Amino acid sequence: MADLSIIIVNYNVKHYLEQCLDSICKSAQGLQVETIVVDNNSSDGSVAYLRDRFPWVVFIENKTNGGFAKANNQGIRQAKGRYVMLLNPDTIITERTLADCIQFMDKHPEAGGLGVKMLKCDGSFAYESRRGIPTPFVAFCKMSGLGTLFPRSRTFGRYYMRYLDINSTEKIDIISGACMFIRRTALDKSGLLDEDFFMYGEDIDLSYRLLKTGMDNYYLPTRILHYKGESTQKSSYRYVYNFYNAMLIFFRKHFSNYNFLISLPIKAAIFVKAFMAYLSHQMRGKHNDKEEKVGFMRQFHYLFIGSPEHIPAVEEIARGMNLKLTAVEACGDIIANGHTRVDHYQQYGYIIYDTSLFSYGDTLRFFDNAQQHGPKMAFYHPDRNIIITDNYVF
Repeated sequence: MADLSIIIVNYNVKHYLEQCLDSICKSAQGLQVETIVVDNNSSDGSVAYLRDRFPWVVFIENKTNGGFAKANNQGIRQAKGRYVMLLNPDTIITERTLADCIQFMDKHPEAGGLGVKMLKCDGSFAYESRRGIPTPFVAFCKMSGLGTLFPRSRTFGRYYMRYLDINSTEKIDIISGACMFIRRTALDKSGLLDEDFFMYGEDIDLSYRLLKTGMDNYYLPTRILHYKGESTQKSSYRYVYNFYNAMLIFFRKHFSNYNFLISLPIKAAIFVKAFMAYLSHQMRGKHNDKEEKVGFMRQFHYLFIGSPEHIPAVEEIARGMNLKLTAVEACGDIIANGHTRVDHYQQYGYIIYDTSLFSYGDTLRFFDNAQQHGPKMAFYHPDRNIIITDNYVF
């Protein structure tokens, strides 16, 4: 039996998935890990592109997109590991992530599920790394803004649990589906993901059912990077509808006595947010998405730190895309310590790290606890001669 089965659901993000699989390969050294990618009918040639590059990955090709929950269940049913990890394709794990999670779960048999410390590209903490059960009151506090006004309150700020130390191991309620580490025996008791959730909410539902088995869910501050849904336009009507509709499904399933009181404000929220998404789209105009992204990315100043032999190639990419770039040769001190204060480099929009010199773990360490609105991390892969940012692949 494998130590771990990793399930990744992919939809049109082949370069991000490739980077994710590369990080898994590095993190799985010395462990028995199987990786299963379920492709939900991508149109970007993801499977053909990745299959030869990662022969150790099992690919399941769906002819239709049946949703995130259904695809994960396909992978789980095929998985042979004593632990199951649900992982988004737009994530990067570090060289220690898998070993840290397995060791923690081995030492805590009462743990049914485990979440990790997810960082955004600017190094700030992603608060969806751990959440409270969205009871009607907790959901009201989130939607009304009380949770924002009193983020560290154990009463009003329960949704994101900001009163907990982000660098301490803690018991939590809800684990993010972007990186969800589950004991297989607990999953056998709780059941698989509820396929009524097409997208969003299935992680909340499963976390809640894991708790109802009598086991605990934990948060472990081992780092990963989450690009936060590169394939999802979060201002779109589709996102708004799926997210809030998922909340309705959860309430109907677990808090049916409150159904009427809950459904009306949530439906109102769907309408308001969908209308705002429509207005935003009209103000932007009907532009080509690719051109819009390229135009957005050109406003930044990029700093590349890497091997001198790779500087010309990166400069050529920058010239071809009309990007403002400064290239710096990485000396021994920079490789060992990175930037002790990433926030000091405010003149740059992105710092691009040469992956032939910098490990994923080191890059996340450089950025961990950085203040928001500073530069973001990006990665140059010399074997493919591409730069991957949170918004675009050059």
